[in-house]
Amino acid sequence: MASTSDRIKSIIDGADVVLFMKGVPAAPQCGFSGAVVQVLTQAGVPFASFDVLSDPYVREGIKEFSNWPTIPQLYVKGEFVGGCDIVREMFKAGELQALLAEKGILAPAQ
Repeated sequence: MASTSDRIKSIIDGADVVLFMKGVPAAPQCGFSGAVVQVLTQAGVPFASFDVLSDPYVREGIKEFSNWPTIPQLYVKGEFVGGCDIVREMFKAGELQALLAEKGILAPAQ
């Protein structure tokens, strides 16, 4: 059986943009997760998600994996971006869109 860290790495490697969240995009189970879903939706970026409430090992393991104490957590091309506040601030400043364009996920803004 794969270790929790290996499972998390596999989830992150499975898509260009991955959101570890409470609930699912259609039904977030916390306001912070819902806020990041809204940001990604507004940015027009396709993303995969993982409901940490469905797996207590991943729920705790992701915090160690990223060395970040809270959920949600956003990963872009395998790289940890941040949690809710960071993602919202990056989006407002245009930095998230720039990062996504730089990584080849979104077309650069015209």
